[in-house]
Amino acid sequence: MDSRSSKNLSYTVNRVYPDQLVPKINTIKKMSTLANTLSILEMPQETKKSCGDKKVEITVERIKMAKSIKEKQSNDFEKVALKRKAEGEEKPAGKKEAKIIELDSPLLTMPLPHIPLKNIMDVEVKLVYVDEEDVSYEFVESFRSTGIRPTCRAAEIVDPLRVPDFSFLPQIDKWLQVALKDASSCYRQKKYAVAAGQFRTALELCSKGAALGKPFEASAEDIASVASFIETKLVMCYLRMRKPDLALNHAHRSIVLNPAYFRNHLRQATVFRCLERYSEAARSAMIADYMFWLCGGSEQYISKLIKLYWQAMIEEAITRAESFSVMYTPFATKIRADKIEKVKEVFTKTHPAYVEFIYTDLQGLHTLPQTADWSSFPPQQYLLTLGFKNKEDGKFLGKVSSRKIPIFIEHKTPFGLQTREETVRHMETMGKRILPVLDFIRSTQMNGSFRASSGVMEKLQYATLLSQLQRVKEQSQVINQAMAELATIPYLQDLSQQEAELLQSLMADAMDTLEGRRNDKERVWNIIQKVGQTEDFLYQLEDSFLKTKKLRTARRQKTKMKRLQTTQQN
Repeated sequence: MDSRSSKNLSYTVNRVYPDQLVPKINTIKKMSTLANTLSILEMPQETKKSCGDKKVEITVERIKMAKSIKEKQSNDFEKVALKRKAEGEEKPAGKKEAKIIELDSPLLTMPLPHIPLKNIMDVEVKLVYVDEEDVSYEFVESFRSTGIRPTCRAAEIVDPLRVPDFSFLPQIDKWLQVALKDASSCYRQKKYAVAAGQFRTALELCSKGAALGKPFEASAEDIASVASFIETKLVMCYLRMRKPDLALNHAHRSIVLNPAYFRNHLRQATVFRCLERYSEAARSAMIADYMFWLCGGSEQYISKLIKLYWQAMIEEAITRAESFSVMYTPFATKIRADKIEKVKEVFTKTHPAYVEFIYTDLQGLHTLPQTADWSSFPPQQYLLTLGFKNKEDGKFLGKVSSRKIPIFIEHKTPFGLQTREETVRHMETMGKRILPVLDFIRSTQMNGSFRASSGVMEKLQYATLLSQLQRVKEQSQVINQAMAELATIPYLQDLSQQEAELLQSLMADAMDTLEGRRNDKERVWNIIQKVGQTEDFLYQLEDSFLKTKKLRTARRQKTKMKRLQTTQQN
């Protein structure tokens, strides 16, 4: 393989540069590195102040929006089920049971048929590099006349015979309109480098308040929606230029601005594929398919294409993995300890070269593209088993099931300052040994969370190590990716009040880090890491105490036996 919601008000910008315009956050940053602040987008002070006051409000609003979308899909699914039952069209029980495979049945491993590169490229042509002239994208804006918040359908094919009236929606600034028109024209002429430069100019105009016709009356969400459109165009330009490294941050930011739009996730998957980061590409494709369904997508052929892409990325990730091998076991009932041992036995027979450390993931259920059906809750689920050639490569996973906040890197002095050599070693361990495994685990695991092995906290902590080593560009990419994942979490799971507050804190700290802001308070993820270090330290003390106690008991028994023997001899 080659190297690598919303409010349903359609908005068309003179049919010249339509793309999805779904605002999701109130601050837009264009930033390549933390050191070079020249590229940071800044809004006028009046707008910036207004946006800052609404940061928490918009984050909470997004969580509420995601919840309402999921509730609507759930209600629609229940209505369909009731209708089928009333009409006597419910599927026979035998067919339903055939889909569920118990662990008591013979254990199966899912085959991975090879998917040709041509098929993957076809998916990208049809879904990633879409024809701008054929798509109408939507604003997420409160429908003030009705107060109704529609669902997050992010794009639809425009009926050429039907010309909707969008005159009541906010109008794009005329100078920005001209810049985007020129950029889109260059893109269609395949002058991608010129187009990228013009889209960057458009992004700068947007940052200076030239997003909408009335900048001082425009909401932060509306400004963000325009920036979201430009970010996605930049992603496509750089992909066409075969410069995925330049497209990466733009792909992440497009998701931060609009996590509900499936094409943003699919474009991110394409960037990851070009960078040969196949596990991350697989997860992005999985979320793209889920978002397509969640937001009302009904075209089955689109879902099939996304699933094909997802499956191909998993296949490639497994093929490229050298340190571990994989087995998926379908199941439907609660997993018992004896069943886990049975799974490990089958894995040992199937993958005898990867038995130095065997890990069965009990932290979350897995879904495969071959059987994924989001409308069927829950879809067919699988147990993931990983086996490693080298015990050192996988033993960190042993902490996941036993620790609430595990720290995967050993600290000789957990509360002391690290030397540069120690920081480099920890950074390499995280980047080359830990994160790739966690990324693979998450490539078939839908639930987003803040728990151990979720990958989000680990990425933010990895960014801290990069910052300490002054690897600013990499740090910026990692934080942008973490922010994209955080922005997506409310759509993947229901959040408690505590989790919602943590999400807001993480997003705020991540944004401050990207902007280079420093304050007296430590970053949330570093505080969590210190809690984990404290927990690890206590576990080490406990283990040391128990070992010492065991040795003392053994010595006492030995001394007692010697005295008894001496007494008997006398």
